[in-house]
Amino acid sequence: MKMDQALTNSEPKQMVFAEMEALAYTNSYNASQSRRQEIEERFGSIIREGQNLGSLVSYVGNKNFPFLRLYKYKEAFSFSLVRNLLARFAVDIDDYVFDPFAGLGTTLFTSMINGIPSIGIDKLPIAYFIAKTLPLFFSLDNGELRSAWSSIIPKIKKVKPAEVALDVLIMKVAFQTETFEILRKLKSAIDEQSNPYRDTLLFLFFSILEECSFTSKEGQFLRLKRDKKTSDPIEAMDKKVAQIEEDILKIKTLFPDLSIRDETKPNVYIGDARDLSNIKFKKKPTIIITSPPYVNRYDYTRTYSLELCFHFVRKFEELKAIRFGILRSHIESKIQKDEMPSHPVIREVVAILNRKELNNPKIPSMITAYFIDMEKVIREWARVLDDGAKVAMVVDNVRFEGELIPVDLVLSSIAEDNGFKTKEIIVARYKGNSSQQMKKYGRVPVRESIVIWEK
Repeated sequence: MKMDQALTNSEPKQMVFAEMEALAYTNSYNASQSRRQEIEERFGSIIREGQNLGSLVSYVGNKNFPFLRLYKYKEAFSFSLVRNLLARFAVDIDDYVFDPFAGLGTTLFTSMINGIPSIGIDKLPIAYFIAKTLPLFFSLDNGELRSAWSSIIPKIKKVKPAEVALDVLIMKVAFQTETFEILRKLKSAIDEQSNPYRDTLLFLFFSILEECSFTSKEGQFLRLKRDKKTSDPIEAMDKKVAQIEEDILKIKTLFPDLSIRDETKPNVYIGDARDLSNIKFKKKPTIIITSPPYVNRYDYTRTYSLELCFHFVRKFEELKAIRFGILRSHIESKIQKDEMPSHPVIREVVAILNRKELNNPKIPSMITAYFIDMEKVIREWARVLDDGAKVAMVVDNVRFEGELIPVDLVLSSIAEDNGFKTKEIIVARYKGNSSQQMKKYGRVPVRESIVIWEK
């Protein structure tokens, strides 16, 4: 594109210059050391192997842990990981733990167990609800929830079905007709309860939706499996209530001296990590333990669409509003024409990908939007955290069309530009690539890391 042609184009000038800069990166890629090589060398001395933590950075570590095992939030990390990091940072009651991507609420739950005040936010309504509700289980005596559940069962046939987002396609195909009717009536019966029974039973209700449906939380979407054997809703709830009774006893065995005080119960809010101006911090946080969405094309509003459509939205437009309001880590992320990432590694990768034939042409825009958003997030952390605060963040490197993005290093570089010091990058595990990527580009291990920063 010639300069005089570019400047007479109807596109904004900044977009033209962004395209020219991207082209320059592409043309120079093979002629000089790549930005990715440079950043690997920059942080190479503080990258540590930590494969003993590999099983702890995923939800698998919570599968047998009381209360945390109840709801399958597959993006969560484990209680043991948070406990390990709290010990590493020598956290005590004078600290204030913050999780800006609360998810399941594992950081908040573990901090509470250890007597540490905490606060968490999440932009996804189901995540906010789950993280907020988990502490309520500690208020229940053995047999109490069982009694509340037993009183609901006779009412299910008599109540009107709950209103749900019927215009969302997945709700039309996810359930057998009879199962769907029972679930809607069950939801209505639960909604009539007072707390703590309403929210704790609603928590369990959300946890059975997948097993009662033809869907499965796999990969980037909620996948439909017509040959799947589904569970009866009442039987599924019975099993969940039984698990609660087991967990109430088990938690007392694991922590016999546990006493949950009001000051250590977590505060949880619907919030956007890109703008923390409205979050009610009791004081400046001293610790962050978190894991942001990965830049992996996953759309949480699709993965958790059943839960969202049963309670948090009433029509597709509301679901769409959530989709385009969360951190831009998924393929439908909207991007402005003049948006370009500030980091040279990302500009380099985006420039190269823009010259390739991609299975989805929106991938470069998603990558661009993600790192713009994460820069805003890190800038907010620098603003609200106390001096000397420590950050532990689980992140996943990614590979698109053979191009590896060292997410752990790029975010660490952005953090250092905003007043943090990268203390360590711990490689918790190496992950494989998709079979398509490996067939075309070979097997290249991709890091899943825990980055450790200090303000």
